[in-house]
Amino acid sequence: MSTKLNVGPNAKFFNDFSEDQSWTTPRRTITETDVVMFAGMTGDYNPVHTDEEFAKTTPFGTRILHGPAVFAIATGLEFRLGLKEGTAIAFLGMTWDLKAPVKIGDTIHVYQKVAALRPTKDPLRGIVNFWVEVRNQEGTVCQEGEWKVMFHSKIAA
Repeated sequence: MSTKLNVGPNAKFFNDFSEDQSWTTPRRTITETDVVMFAGMTGDYNPVHTDEEFAKTTPFGTRILHGPAVFAIATGLEFRLGLKEGTAIAFLGMTWDLKAPVKIGDTIHVYQKVAALRPTKDPLRGIVNFWVEVRNQEGTVCQEGEWKVMFHSKIAA
């Protein structure tokens, strides 16, 4: 069975990647709306996110965005690169560390590089491990880790 892929203009197949490649995404400023929407979607109304007076008493000094929300926004920023559009098969897993808070008003971006490439038994696909960092406007790494993604391979006609 042959399936025609709808591949974006910046998309890469497994065999287009090499370990020397890296990318930086566009930036995005974190807003009050990000905190409110994530709290509403998840039900996580922890006061460090939703109560400014409480948050002033914490080591952060103000409210912070939920850690999983930062990761979710990072996936969206990374998608804007277009590398996976029509060529990624599945997000297989990650290791992820939260290093510094992301506050309302911070502007974040993602730095990503190819950490490892692994062909699979199926020549039509392979796995790319990306090292990913979410950085704020000061260059501080707020979250980092490895994302494992399965891609289609480019097959010569």
